[in-house]
Amino acid sequence: MHRTRLLVLLCGLLSVASLGHAQTIMLDLPRQSQHAVVTQRIGITDITVNYHRPLANGRQIWGKVVPYGQVWRAGANENTTLTFTDPVTIEGQPLDKGTYGLHMIPGESQWTVIFSKIFTAWGSFSYKQDEDALRVTVKPQTAEFHEALTYDFDDVKPDSTVVTLRWDKVAVPFRVEVKVNDIVEASIHRQIRGLNQYYWDSWDDAAGYFLATKSNLDEALKDEDQSIQVEERFDNLINKSRILETMGRKDAATEFRNRALEKANALQLYAYGRQLQGEKKQEEAFAVYRSNAKKFPDYWTSHVGLARVYSGQGDFDNAVKEMQTALTGVPDDANRSAIENYVKRLQSKDDINR
Repeated sequence: MHRTRLLVLLCGLLSVASLGHAQTIMLDLPRQSQHAVVTQRIGITDITVNYHRPLANGRQIWGKVVPYGQVWRAGANENTTLTFTDPVTIEGQPLDKGTYGLHMIPGESQWTVIFSKIFTAWGSFSYKQDEDALRVTVKPQTAEFHEALTYDFDDVKPDSTVVTLRWDKVAVPFRVEVKVNDIVEASIHRQIRGLNQYYWDSWDDAAGYFLATKSNLDEALKDEDQSIQVEERFDNLINKSRILETMGRKDAATEFRNRALEKANALQLYAYGRQLQGEKKQEEAFAVYRSNAKKFPDYWTSHVGLARVYSGQGDFDNAVKEMQTALTGVPDDANRSAIENYVKRLQSKDDINR
C-alpha cells in the first residue's frame, strides 16, 4: 500500500515537471533523464556538477515545460548538485566549500542561480528560500540546439572557469573563481607537516611552485634551504640559484649555480642546457654543452650537446658526426628515434636548435 501511494505521488510530481515517466525508486532501472557527472579542476580545487539530463523531445522548453519566474530544479529527478572542494566565488560573491543543491529561476532576459544548503531533495518541490547559501543573477544567451540538457566548463583559466547550462537553444553561464595561490599555499603547509617533510624533493617542489607563480619568493627560498638541508642535490641547488636570481641577488645566484653544476651528471647538464635554450640564452647553453663534453666525454647526451653547438655554428658535418656517435650509446628506443630524426635534419642542413 505504501509503495502504491509513493508511485502515485511520484507520478503526479513528474507530470507537473513534464520531464519523464514514473517508475519505482526501489529498483535500479534505466531512467529517461540519464545521470551525468562532470568535473573540472582549477588549481587543486575540484568543481563537480552531478545531474540528470532531460531531453527536449520536440517540446517547447522555455516558458512552457520550464515556466518563467518559477524555481526549477536545473535538471531532472533528484537535486542537481554542485560540489566545491575549496571556497570559491560565484559571479564575484563568496561561497564556502561544500555540496549545494542547484536551482534556477528562468526569465526571458535574466536568470537567478540558486545554491541551496539542502542538496538531497527531489527536484525543487520542497525548495525553501531561507535555506539558500547564495543567489546570483546572470544573463541567458542564445545557443546552438542541445537535445539533452548539458553542463559544460567553458573559458577555463588558471584561476577560474564558467559553468554553463545548455538546453534547447539557451545557455546560462556563471563564472566560478578560485584563489588558487592561497589554497595551494595552505595545502602545501598541511602536506609538508607529514612524512613529506623528510624528503628533499617535497621541499624542492614547494619552492618550485612559489618560484613559478612568484607568489612568495621568501617562502620559496626558505623551502629550498630546507630541501638542501635534507639532502644537497643538483636539483635544489640550481633551483635555489633561480630563486636568488629572481630576487635580484645575482652574486649568490652565481655561487649556487656553480655548486649545482659541479654536482650535475651528464643528463642533468644536458637538461639544464636545454632549459637555457628555452630561455633564449643560447651562448650560455652552448657553454654548458661544452662543459658537459669535457666532464663526461663518453656519455651520449654530451655528443648531442656538441651536435647542437656545431649546428648553431653552421658546421653541419661535425654536428652529424656527433649525433651519429650519440646513437651508439643511446639507451632506449624513444631517444634513439629522436636522435635518428636529428641526424636526418642535420644532413639536410637544418639547424636543430630552432
